[in-house]
Amino acid sequence: MNKFLITSFFLLLTLLVYSQEVNEEYVKKNYSKIEKYITMRDGVQLFTSIYIPKDQKQKYPILLNRTPYTVAPYGENKVKSYLGNFPEMTKAGYIFVYQDVRGKWMSEGIYENIRPTRSKANNQTIDESTDTYDTIDWLVKNIQNNNGNVGIYGISYPGFYSTASLIETHPALKAVSPQAPVTDWFIGDDFHHGGALFLMDAFRFMYTFDAPRDKPVTNENGPTGFQLKDRDYYRFFLKNPTLSGLKSTYLGHTVKFWDDLAKHSIRDTFWTSRTITEHLGNIKPAVMVVGGFFDAEDAYGTFETYQQIEKKSKKNNNILVAGPWYHGGWVRSDGDNFGDIKFGEKTGRYYREQIELPFFEYYLKNKGSFHPSEATIYITGSNQWRQFTQWPPREAEIKTLYLTSQGGLTDHKGETKDVQIQYTSDPEKPVPFQDGIITDRTREYMIADQRFVSNRPDVVVFQTKALEEDMTIVGPVEANLVVSMSGTDADFIVKVIDVYPDSSSAISASKEDVIMQNYQMLVRGEVLRGKFRDNYSKPIPFVPNEKTNVTVRLPDVAHTFKKGHKMMIQIQHSWFPLVDRNPNQFMDIYQAKAEDFIKNQHTLYFSKESASNIVFKTLITR
Repeated sequence: MNKFLITSFFLLLTLLVYSQEVNEEYVKKNYSKIEKYITMRDGVQLFTSIYIPKDQKQKYPILLNRTPYTVAPYGENKVKSYLGNFPEMTKAGYIFVYQDVRGKWMSEGIYENIRPTRSKANNQTIDESTDTYDTIDWLVKNIQNNNGNVGIYGISYPGFYSTASLIETHPALKAVSPQAPVTDWFIGDDFHHGGALFLMDAFRFMYTFDAPRDKPVTNENGPTGFQLKDRDYYRFFLKNPTLSGLKSTYLGHTVKFWDDLAKHSIRDTFWTSRTITEHLGNIKPAVMVVGGFFDAEDAYGTFETYQQIEKKSKKNNNILVAGPWYHGGWVRSDGDNFGDIKFGEKTGRYYREQIELPFFEYYLKNKGSFHPSEATIYITGSNQWRQFTQWPPREAEIKTLYLTSQGGLTDHKGETKDVQIQYTSDPEKPVPFQDGIITDRTREYMIADQRFVSNRPDVVVFQTKALEEDMTIVGPVEANLVVSMSGTDADFIVKVIDVYPDSSSAISASKEDVIMQNYQMLVRGEVLRGKFRDNYSKPIPFVPNEKTNVTVRLPDVAHTFKKGHKMMIQIQHSWFPLVDRNPNQFMDIYQAKAEDFIKNQHTLYFSKESASNIVFKTLITR
């Protein structure tokens, strides 16, 4: 048989293998499933499902996923519909391992949300890193035909457990990919942003997730979620105006973490002990941090994890991949559109085939080549992948735009006169975070049209003139505001928006009959609870009617404002019921009564001495 025929034969064989549909039947045909309790160093046993390739002609690396969300289905005769982070991984040849973390589902022990890492201060003997170490040690010693190499991946909460594996790692652990990792639940992930409670997410998630259990249970016997009859969450949370009332009325089945939120309303040691990024020094495995710019849960955690590894582990092998994705969208969608916005290519498929699978193939099997850039970033607007040697890019330049009293955004600093604008926020009429009846917290709110609030009197709007050339912004954004108010506290929500021209011919990805003229695409929005403007651990009140500097830091973006478009900034003081209402008084909001919520008159200043501005980095085309 000549060389051409041999090559063609193997190519045909490969195509036949990968053309087979991945489903439960495929998994049963190609994998043997076993279930084991693995004993940790303190005697607690963790339930573990293990899928082993039936083809034993070669040795396989181990891919581990540790989760609080259940390893279901349970029973050695029941299997998942695909294995790994996405279906294509099923065919690649790994020993796939899933584990219920300590205290969840079928594992023994007591569950602790974002369990603190061992330290001299807490004298703990176990944490998530030791449980990971002990699990890996058992696997490489007891699962036949493994090649001695282990990889770990996880999205969201499993992303946190992936990050935890990097602390005092087992020598067999060679590659780790924290994806949208839970990182800091007070500053920027999931349940707090800028110290403000993300009310809707926290309430609905913890209602089920943190419900107590008497003994290990399967998902078939787990708790049921919160059911709202009229499906109007805006009205529901207005009718239940206090956090203490929500606890007594709806969370009486004892949701421990909700109680913890109330006890720790500032960033005290409860929160700092759970900040996993404080412990990311001397990292040995290859690390690939992954996330989406439109992730409603953990966009902060993606960039913070990457940056802290860069800072604390100088000799790291750490890369960043970020794209135009919702939470997990890089493996849960083709990634060619999101909401109304089209990207023009299947970014999710590209990531899976060209980045994640090659990452694990290279480091766990020494197969192929993998030489990515330090940061592989998809820039929306211009809709293109870019590779950078660091993030944010070193070639980016700082740009400042100043807010004007006429609603402009300009390069010129401040106005000659001491001018200001005044407006009132009313907690009885909070600004909604998405359009229409709020029956759910959609993931699309992160990229949605903002015209539904731009004419409200409690939303102040600033925008550039139509751009004469493309402007690409990369990295975090800062809004530096000079303000005063009649109250002693307030929330500050800042939104960065891409305004399409009235001549736009762009067509919505979700509604083919909608042309997006004057569309206001949300690029990034973030909140800061004003009392934390200087320190999350030491809140301070505002002095009524006294000028005060407030800086709102928005997570990273990568977006091109095209020629003819405008950049818009919206500033508001409620984002409901995404964020709980601020009573506009300096107090412990968990103890606030309905009558404590009062109106607040805001003043925003624009003079040269008090120049409110937006600061970001731009890529300059030379």
